[in-house]
Amino acid sequence: MPERLTFKEMCARFDVTPRTLRYYEYIELLRPEKEGRARYYGPRETARMTLILRGRRFGFSLEEIRQWLEIYEQEGTEAQMREMVRLADRQLDALRNERDELKETIDELQKLRDEVARTIG
Repeated sequence: MPERLTFKEMCARFDVTPRTLRYYEYIELLRPEKEGRARYYGPRETARMTLILRGRRFGFSLEEIRQWLEIYEQEGTEAQMREMVRLADRQLDALRNERDELKETIDELQKLRDEVARTIG
């Protein structure tokens, strides 16, 4: 029988708060099995949680992640991979722009700092 995790085990495995896990269920990113009040997370849900957290790390919104996961359910792996490439390209452009802006800000602050340091001695 495949591994099933309890709610508490799922929180511990992925280092998320109970509130986060409940929210992911509320917005239907996760759909655990329910037995009475207990929730159990099988391999499908643990795989989805891995993808959700990876997507968040890369800066994708929860809605983008939800839609991306739904593509797999509705259209299969190839369509999901095509969408991943599209999303990744867009996010890479945004991250590169942020990096460039951050570098410019760092350079400006360094210049100001050096000017002030020279002034005080």
